[in-house]
Amino acid sequence: MGTHAKVTEPTRAALDAYIKLMRASDTVNRALKAGLADAGLTTTQLGVLEAVYHLGPMCQRALSEKLLVSGGNVTTVVDNLVRDGLVRRERSEVDRRFVSIHLTESGEKRIAGFFPAHAERIRETMAVLSPAELAEFQRLCKKLGTGE
Repeated sequence: MGTHAKVTEPTRAALDAYIKLMRASDTVNRALKAGLADAGLTTTQLGVLEAVYHLGPMCQRALSEKLLVSGGNVTTVVDNLVRDGLVRRERSEVDRRFVSIHLTESGEKRIAGFFPAHAERIRETMAVLSPAELAEFQRLCKKLGTGE
C-alpha cells in the first residue's frame, strides 16, 4: 500500500518507494531477529563483533562510523560486550588517548560460531531476488546511500 498524501507525482513516487524500503527492511530485520535473540545479541552488538572479527581491532569512533550509530551508543554497546567478556579495550602504548577494541577468545568463538548461520539466514531472506535483481538492488542501495 502506498501513500495517500495529496502531493505531486514525483513526491508520491518517492514516498511510495520509501514506504516499500521501510517495509522490506522490517521484513529482513524480523527474519534475523530470532537468531540474534537466540545468541543473546542485539543488532549493534553483532555489528561490533562482526566488524572487529572481519576487519580487526578498531577504535570506537571507527566502529561508530562503520555502524552508523552515535558514539555514545557504541560506548554503551562496548561496555556491555566488555562486561560479557566478548571484547576488551586496549590502550595504545604510543598514544595513550587511543583505545582500540579487540575480540577476546570468547568473543571470537561466539562470532565465529554465530556468523555463518546468520549470513545464511540473510541469504535465505534475500533469495526472493534473482542474482540479477540482487545486483541491481545493491547498486540502487549504494546509489541512494551515497547520494550519487
